[in-house]
Amino acid sequence: MKTVVFDLDGTLADTSKDLIASANACFLARGLGTLLDPVADAHTAFRGGRAMLRLGYERAGFGAEEVEADYPRLLAYYGDNIDTHTVLYPGAMEAVEALRSGGFAVSICTNKPEALAEALMGRLGVRTAFGALIGADTLPVRKPDPAPYFAAVERAGGTRGILIGDTETDRETARAAGVPCALVTFGPDGRGVEALEPEALIDHFDELPELAARLLAD
Repeated sequence: MKTVVFDLDGTLADTSKDLIASANACFLARGLGTLLDPVADAHTAFRGGRAMLRLGYERAGFGAEEVEADYPRLLAYYGDNIDTHTVLYPGAMEAVEALRSGGFAVSICTNKPEALAEALMGRLGVRTAFGALIGADTLPVRKPDPAPYFAAVERAGGTRGILIGDTETDRETARAAGVPCALVTFGPDGRGVEALEPEALIDHFDELPELAARLLAD
């Protein structure tokens, strides 16, 4: 079965504001104020919790020790406030349903911890639309290692597929797996993702069903 594998943060859903709020909660607890901006720093939010903490603490003159100390606190805060501002991108679920109706399997491969990814998709009410979900800690390795991608295909009942993402990590994962990659242009990096030379760009999810059929044509 042909399979479309989605990244989560910055691809299916705009999670940036809740992620940034979680990092800022750590800074506020240390009396440092809000060191990250939910709009200007959104691109960093999609690169993980440690990346956000690192950026904030660099601005405050702190280092790696504070990043590692606060990472569990960030995850705890985020888990409690995971869907306060998060929204699915326009047309995301319509595209997923169109793919399923067209005979595709669909799954998620994210570098968000599995439990948090499961919780978020459940709260958004869309988890059952996906045949599998592979998180950062589902396997011993994470993206850009290709193993999580292959697991996302296999556990969804697929045999071959494509990866839909928004960052260099997704591009490198697809390259390592030897599969086509399409990157969305509606994230904070905009059409800057074109420089990563994916096989395709997606300006709106209504383009995806036709694109998937083309990239996975027999």
